[in-house]
Amino acid sequence: MSTDLQRYVIFRAVTGSVAHGLSQPESDVDRRGFYLPPARLHWSLDGVPEQIETAHEECYWEIGKFIRLALKSNPNVLECLYSPFVETCTPLAAELAARRHIFLSKLAYGTYNAYVDSQFRKIARDLGQQRQPRWKHVMHLIRLLLSGISVLRDGTVPVHVGEHRDRLLAIRGGGIPWEQIDQWRLALHREMEAAAVSAKLPDAPAVSEANDYLLRARRFAAREDYEQ
Repeated sequence: MSTDLQRYVIFRAVTGSVAHGLSQPESDVDRRGFYLPPARLHWSLDGVPEQIETAHEECYWEIGKFIRLALKSNPNVLECLYSPFVETCTPLAAELAARRHIFLSKLAYGTYNAYVDSQFRKIARDLGQQRQPRWKHVMHLIRLLLSGISVLRDGTVPVHVGEHRDRLLAIRGGGIPWEQIDQWRLALHREMEAAAVSAKLPDAPAVSEANDYLLRARRFAAREDYEQ
């Protein structure tokens, strides 16, 4: 069924290293987005999966799952909505993309900050056991902190890493000592905490508005003529 569901993808954007400006010659092109299955599939005994993936670094969420993740400030989902490289966007999907700011709130502090902190604690334990970290993963953790700071401070989700590109790629290549990386990480945690205190974002996302959109999408999918 997953292959058939790809025809109902109504929003698709390039994300990952290419969108971040961190791609290497061997990098894959990541694509993320969401799909709106017809009601006849959604209501059937089989139902539909909340997520489908392909062998070509593509991942799509069922629209309800996508919205729930966005409301929780999931970084992958937010970056998808803010990617400048949109390849598919139906008029219905464009409505949500135009209102993407409804998902931004101070919840981002907990989501971004806690995840990175937990991951660095695991890496520190691995280092204590003489296991080398995956430097690409470390690079993306630092990138997440930089992104989270911008979400809270500027009220937008940066996708390209901009001026931090060279330093992040140096981390990926193992060219920066762990102690320096950890010092940068701790400084970014402090910067994010300060950004959370002064953030002008709402305390919580616009759940009601997101729900209204989801209901409109469900009604659209229930139309007898709904076929992509």
